[in-house]
Amino acid sequence: MLRGRLGRSLTEQPVQAPTSPVGPIRLVNLWWVGAALLVMVAAIKSDDAWFLNFVHVFCGLLWTGVDLFMGFVVGPVLRKLDFETRRAVMGRLVPRTLFIMTTLSIITANTGWFLAVQAGYLDLDYPDKWWVIAALMITTILTVQGVCLILPIELKAYFEMRKREPDMQRFDRLFKFFFYVVASQGVMQVLIIVIMTRFATGI
Repeated sequence: MLRGRLGRSLTEQPVQAPTSPVGPIRLVNLWWVGAALLVMVAAIKSDDAWFLNFVHVFCGLLWTGVDLFMGFVVGPVLRKLDFETRRAVMGRLVPRTLFIMTTLSIITANTGWFLAVQAGYLDLDYPDKWWVIAALMITTILTVQGVCLILPIELKAYFEMRKREPDMQRFDRLFKFFFYVVASQGVMQVLIIVIMTRFATGI
């Protein structure tokens, strides 16, 4: 009697389907990406130097913070974890950073250029102009890395993780290269902060 009731209770329990360790890329995120780009355009088109500077500094700080955290905190921790754990973490992280990092890099670079034009930094004489050239070179490298390296690597790693039987060696190569690039961005972000503080205190 008891065995029959127990059997029925077990069979009546709802069976939950296993959740995928890799989250989906939600295109609904494009609405806030578009909104952020509209704010960037509004800041560039406006005559409000404070507004443009705020958008540039705000996005630059977020970009720098995420790069440093990903490259020097998340990366070393994940490298010590087993494949399935890394797959689960990266599978949830990539769909979010995919939109965030690309948007921040585009906004920071564009607002920084227009700030330099408005402030007259492009008209400086040498040797002071070398500070401007250094800032432009670093920003260009960061933007190219973000769009041409980090974005494709994230997509390749993401689609590899979604496979039923992913190629672990290929994923590990992509994973290591991704965090090395992000770590190098963190170093360059520190350099750009040094240059920005130079601008803030006067060249």
